[in-house]
Amino acid sequence: MTRIRRGYIARRRRTKIRLFASSFRGAHSRLTRTITQQKIRALISSHRDRGRQKRTFRRLWITRINAVIREMGVSYSYSRFIHGLYKKQVLLNRKILAQIAISNKECLYMISNEIINEIIKEVDWKESTGII
Repeated sequence: MTRIRRGYIARRRRTKIRLFASSFRGAHSRLTRTITQQKIRALISSHRDRGRQKRTFRRLWITRINAVIREMGVSYSYSRFIHGLYKKQVLLNRKILAQIAISNKECLYMISNEIINEIIKEVDWKESTGII
């Protein structure tokens, strides 16, 4: 009986997995079983950390905005600033606001002063009409 040569499909699959794990250290880049285990772990970690990265960047942006806003006055806070932005329908997200806060504080001061003046006008109007 003649010898049967194996196909290339399994070998192609293994080389594809090896290319994924080529930067791993030790047996994690050499042995097929450990390569597949480490590939699963790596993909799980990357999926989990994408959401975590979004959360941490949002926290960083909020901290930067809050720091610049609190430099202006003691009674003014981040939450009031964001509430004022929503009331005036200003379409600036937290990422852009944080970049403005770092690069150009005066621009953020102008935006927040507009919001403060609007809030003061609204409170004065409510007091004059007797709502408050």
